[in-house]
Amino acid sequence: MDFLSLMAAPIAACLLLVLIHAYLGVHILARGVIFVDLALAQIAALGAAVAILCGYELGSPAALGASLAATFCGAALFALTRSQRTDLPQEAIIGIVYVVAAAASILALDRSPHGAEHLKTVLVGQILWVSWTDVAIAGAVYLAVAAAHWVFRDRFCRLSGVGVSDTARSMRRARWWDFLFYASFGLVISISVPMAGVLLVFSFLIVPAVCAVLFSGNLSQRLIIAWATGFVVSVLGCTLSYQFDTPTGATIVCAFGVVLALLALVRRMTVHPTSRRTETHQ
Repeated sequence: MDFLSLMAAPIAACLLLVLIHAYLGVHILARGVIFVDLALAQIAALGAAVAILCGYELGSPAALGASLAATFCGAALFALTRSQRTDLPQEAIIGIVYVVAAAASILALDRSPHGAEHLKTVLVGQILWVSWTDVAIAGAVYLAVAAAHWVFRDRFCRLSGVGVSDTARSMRRARWWDFLFYASFGLVISISVPMAGVLLVFSFLIVPAVCAVLFSGNLSQRLIIAWATGFVVSVLGCTLSYQFDTPTGATIVCAFGVVLALLALVRRMTVHPTSRRTETHQ
């Protein structure tokens, strides 16, 4: 089987994942909740694990519905626990939720005859075996989420960039918009994880955004850099996976790590020391 016949759909899926996750990653970095993606992905996996325990197949409508329900509960929790307290960062809550959801998923899948296989699929995904139907469904969902974020872009950018005020009314309103943000994020995660797995989805979310932050402080420029980086690394990872017959998802994740390290080195070599000191003190 030639390269295009085997890798066309996976590459298309990766490009879709980059488009939506790089944008969301910019927001996640600004909010300082880096591991919310892992937590929501694990919550979605827990919902699917409960569905499997009840006798449904992984990837079935029932499993997807259970994942969405669990993710929306997680979105509500993260919206309600957002706080301006410096002694209790939200990242601590996110970490606790991730650990508990991961442990609960293991307990649920331990009762499944194919629990180990399901757990591996959740972790590393099956991006190599996505179909054009999977790509079309994911594209439709991502497009709907992108449209909602475009319509309410001012609200989401304001919350991600400058936080919320201290008044009770403003806090309640902010929490509602936070819930909408996390719910839309969770919807994306619920579609992405079955295709790509937790590790690759996290890489799509964070690594392109971090690469963009290294070189620009402007939102539009960051998005362009993040998308370009994600596109190049996705094609590179798929090509390497095909050439060396390695797992596609893991290969792309490692490619992201190498490219990030190289870009960080380029950034360090090209920026004047005075500029670095200025950035450090900002």
